[in-house]
Amino acid sequence: MNHVSTSIGPRPLIDTFGRQITYLRLSVTDRCDLRCVYCMKARPEFLPKSDLLSHEELTQVCDAFIRRGVTKIRITGGEPLVRRDIANLIDNLGNRLETTGLDEICLTTNATQLPRYANQLVSAGVKRINVSLDTLDEAKFSELTRGGKLAATLDGIDAADRAGLKIKINAVALKGDNEHTLHELIEWAHGRKFDVTLIEIMPMGEVDAERSDQFLPLSVLRERFAQHWSMTDLPDTTGGPSRYVRIDETGGRLGFITPLTSNFCAGCNRVRVTCTGQLYMCLGQSGSLDLRGALRAGGADALDACLDEAMAIKPKAHDFNIDRGSAPAVDRNMSHTGG
Repeated sequence: MNHVSTSIGPRPLIDTFGRQITYLRLSVTDRCDLRCVYCMKARPEFLPKSDLLSHEELTQVCDAFIRRGVTKIRITGGEPLVRRDIANLIDNLGNRLETTGLDEICLTTNATQLPRYANQLVSAGVKRINVSLDTLDEAKFSELTRGGKLAATLDGIDAADRAGLKIKINAVALKGDNEHTLHELIEWAHGRKFDVTLIEIMPMGEVDAERSDQFLPLSVLRERFAQHWSMTDLPDTTGGPSRYVRIDETGGRLGFITPLTSNFCAGCNRVRVTCTGQLYMCLGQSGSLDLRGALRAGGADALDACLDEAMAIKPKAHDFNIDRGSAPAVDRNMSHTGG
């Protein structure tokens, strides 16, 4: 169902390249209960809670995007479920599923808090989640998350599965770290009827590591997989940049997100809002607009004006560079921008 009016009512969000924005990724916190080596420093400096948008402001921002034709909102972080009032926001958005043009609320999580929240997510109308899980090797998981417990994530996945949430596993491919355990992860996930998406490392923020040492082109992994599995390209899309194959031996679907080796920006349909209300038109560019300031100074009209400006300046593509010694593409960490 198309909820965007082409003649009456609010204008759809269309940038200067003709791309319509229908997807908002909303970060609700930069805090996380894990410390993944590709996401943040070992001792990150988190934002003061006073800098964050309030629950009411987050809802107002979402309403502004929904009025302009956004049909899908993904709640991200940090780890979104560590935010104390997150259940209220998700319930509020759930109420909009029946009464507005919003078609879907989804969530990206590390799963540690899902035993507490899975049933509530389903009650609010969330149908599917992405779970960040890079390995099933317990020692390697602890190393990559700087002390995280694999059992806590697996318990969360079990809770989400019991609650009826559709689960997709997201894994960042890391050269020399998890690259030789990913086949095991894929087979396990497909055995449980979960899709898997592999993601190339993105050079965002300082993370106590040389990015070029972490980078593993997914083309290399696909060639390795082809020695053991038969893979069929699929035309499937889930509204994001994944390109999918079906693995004949497992029967499951495997996605590849390749921000470095195969640019996918021509079909971009999304923008990101951070927990402080900064609107980023592109994950890999620094340009942003201050929605928090606009909202507090001028309410809904000022938000609308910001969205118009965003469409006028949204860049054509990101500009990631993974060369050894090069500075990060942007100085903010993924945990601040929203995964």
